[in-house]
Amino acid sequence: MFNESPFKVLAILTPFMLSACSISPELKTPAVPQVTTYTHEGELVSLDQKLSMGNRIAGDWWSLFSSKPLDSLIRQAIASNHDLATAEETMKQAQEAANAADGSLMPQVALNGAAGRQRYGVAMFGPSNFSIPPFSYYEVGPSISWSPDLFGAAHHAVDEQKAQAAYEAHRFDAAYLTLTGNTVAETLELASANDELDTIKGIVTNDEQILTLVEHAYSTGTSSSTDVLNAKEQLLADRAMLPAMENRLSASRHSLAILVGQSPSEWTPPQMRLANFSLPASIPLSLPSDLAKNRPDVLAAQANLDAAAAAFGVASANLYPNVVLSANMLQEALTPAGLLKGAAEAWALAASVSAPIFDGGTLSAQKREARHAYNAALSSYQQVVLNAFGEVADALTSLANDDASVSIQNSAADAAGRTLEIAMNKYRVGEIGLMEVQNAQRYYAQAQLGLIQARHQQYLDCAKLFVALGNAPVQATPPAN
Repeated sequence: MFNESPFKVLAILTPFMLSACSISPELKTPAVPQVTTYTHEGELVSLDQKLSMGNRIAGDWWSLFSSKPLDSLIRQAIASNHDLATAEETMKQAQEAANAADGSLMPQVALNGAAGRQRYGVAMFGPSNFSIPPFSYYEVGPSISWSPDLFGAAHHAVDEQKAQAAYEAHRFDAAYLTLTGNTVAETLELASANDELDTIKGIVTNDEQILTLVEHAYSTGTSSSTDVLNAKEQLLADRAMLPAMENRLSASRHSLAILVGQSPSEWTPPQMRLANFSLPASIPLSLPSDLAKNRPDVLAAQANLDAAAAAFGVASANLYPNVVLSANMLQEALTPAGLLKGAAEAWALAASVSAPIFDGGTLSAQKREARHAYNAALSSYQQVVLNAFGEVADALTSLANDDASVSIQNSAADAAGRTLEIAMNKYRVGEIGLMEVQNAQRYYAQAQLGLIQARHQQYLDCAKLFVALGNAPVQATPPAN
């Protein structure tokens, strides 16, 4: 029914258009890091955990702490956190934008139709004073348009959009890693605050026992009123630590509630203690050369660099001509039935070319601008890689020092506990005064709190190391460049 002449012509021209070359930028690519270790030799001598070099840490890295309550909190956070949901939707939006851009490279085909009624004026036909009565018309037929993209501007624009989609995908992974890291940190804070609060309450209980002993001694004439006042002062001083600790505990509960997507007034966390965690005996440690392939922020910087390279390609191609081919076929008739007759056929074939001649230096300046943007993205990428190495190195050395700190604090707590027990027994039989007991009690309290804080810091630094290693499970695959 349709004469396919314009589409045959377009089909003949297409292979020649496709064979045209694309203007691809030749830009400096980032060098692969050559370092083999994160720290200087000897910095990790005191690290008790075994380092499994070359092993990639699992996406559910928090499972290495062997804590079921923590696993439950992480699952709640992943399912309900609004920041993570925002990052996911932004990622999907960017992916669909990349899909839309990719589709624009293909020929665009449409089916057009029109119907109307029209009347021409007498002047339409000049001095002949001829007129045509009003009439109805009908049109229907396909149209096609396509740019062969001779110098690659459209393809580079699509590559830029795909790089942006990859960037958002890695940002989602970074948000995932940040969320899980913050949830672990707040859970550890909650556990440590609970342990410290229990310890302070135990100290207050000891103060009360000492006060009872002193008051009994005073009633029997073996102690002075000054001893009673000193015991009361110590009790009040230790009780004064409780409100601040309760405030710290409430703050950690509120923060954790927000992380899991709940209102603090409607959600209660589990009763976490540091005893609910276990330090992994072996720590998987990526090689420095692999870190750039694992950390979402490094991968996002790489995607941003790819986008800048594609933008430079667009700016380079814009200096060259652009060609657009179009064709359409129509069936035109004065009645709907007339559309089925071959005599009603009409068609058109067109090619348009746009080439810059004079633009006041705008396009050249835009190309130079794009090159500077790429150089900036390259420097940013290299800095992100260095920061990643630095964070891993800091976490490793902190963890090694934490091992020494926990060992010292543990020994100090044991010694202070024995000293307090001896002092209490001596005080009961009158061998020493109250001052010696209070001093022993104060040292024991400090040692207990110090041990809790050292253990908290050890777990926290271990979590920081896992986050610094930067692996996150792939939630969605970004469009390939």
